[in-house]
Amino acid sequence: MSSILTNNSAMVALQTLKSINSNLESTQSQISTGKSVANAKDNAAVWAISKVMESDVKGFKGISESLALGESTVSVARQASETVTDLLTDIKGKIVAAQESNVDRTKIQADIDELTNQIKSVVGAAQFNGMNLVDGSQTDFNTDGDVGVDILSSLDRDSSGGVSASSIGIDSQNLSTTAGSALTGASMSTPVTTLTENGGATDAFTIDTFAFLDDSGAAGGTEVLKASTAGLDDTVTTGLVEGDTLTLKVGNTEGVYVVRAGDDEAAIVSGLKNGLQAAGLDDTKFSIDITSTAGEMVVTNLTNDADIDVSFDVTRGTGDLAQLDSLDVSTGANAETALGQIENMIQKSIDASASFGSAQGRIEIQSDFISQLSDSLKSGIGAMVDADMEEASARLQALQVQQQLGVQALSIANQAPQSILSLFR
Repeated sequence: MSSILTNNSAMVALQTLKSINSNLESTQSQISTGKSVANAKDNAAVWAISKVMESDVKGFKGISESLALGESTVSVARQASETVTDLLTDIKGKIVAAQESNVDRTKIQADIDELTNQIKSVVGAAQFNGMNLVDGSQTDFNTDGDVGVDILSSLDRDSSGGVSASSIGIDSQNLSTTAGSALTGASMSTPVTTLTENGGATDAFTIDTFAFLDDSGAAGGTEVLKASTAGLDDTVTTGLVEGDTLTLKVGNTEGVYVVRAGDDEAAIVSGLKNGLQAAGLDDTKFSIDITSTAGEMVVTNLTNDADIDVSFDVTRGTGDLAQLDSLDVSTGANAETALGQIENMIQKSIDASASFGSAQGRIEIQSDFISQLSDSLKSGIGAMVDADMEEASARLQALQVQQQLGVQALSIANQAPQSILSLFR
């Protein structure tokens, strides 16, 4: 049945043309924007995921900048500590030369003083953007619970969508010449100030019974705590805490030990013993015995020499190069003492350089990882939302042909009612 009121062919042709135009519009949008999912209307789930990932990429860009700043800061500190190590080595050469009797110690001392001033200059100038990691000015604690700074290193997103920031803790070093404050209390001083000859009444001394700060603000602990421990009061001078420096001098040999977190009495006396031996204490002249009693060290004079000076000091906040200003090679005995002191300072400077070197290496690795991770995220976002331009081009050509055919089909369908006029002629 033919009808002039209802043209089914035209309606079908019109709907087909509308569908073609809609697909053509979508394809043209993909070509112009380069995206198959340009907004939430295109695919809400994929669009939402891509936006979250895009925000993470922007966050990682900020992290890359933070890592670059941190790497520069640590690099300056490392260069400074390495320079200090070289200068200390030069000073050691001067001190070794002063061991000889037939030398001009006054000129050698003048050279040492100039090198000391140069070290102070290097330590003071080793700052980046106002932050100095080698002069002992840092007082805050980093994420590892040590004195230092944190460098933002990552954004961590869990399965529930929660985001947390991760940091790399950089330990600061104290290569200043600032002397620390003396501590008092149990075994903070030796029972004798001089040793008599072997077999004498005071030919030996004992160091034992150390006190430790606890987390209640007192000194009742059983081992050394981190300086960042909650409740600890580092103004209490009757107990030890991480970073305190023990200095034991026997004759012209001076041993140094820096207290570490977790140390007990046995570890401390063992560290002191190692410090004396590393400083060159002659084991044919002095014996160092760790007794069966935990945390007790006995030093005995094995010679017939009397009036051998002994001193034991414990300080808090001491600069690692605090002994630099007191280096004295004016006499043979002083030059011998200075040799042990410079060895300790060189080792601390080397340790500082190694610490900064390890930190800088870690930052570089993390920076490379963040760069690669950002690239991977960008690739993932592209895989989800970018348009396939080859496919879009082919589809555009096909849709344009379909559009032309659809227009012709609709034109033919619209002319169909006119054929009814021939029935009335």
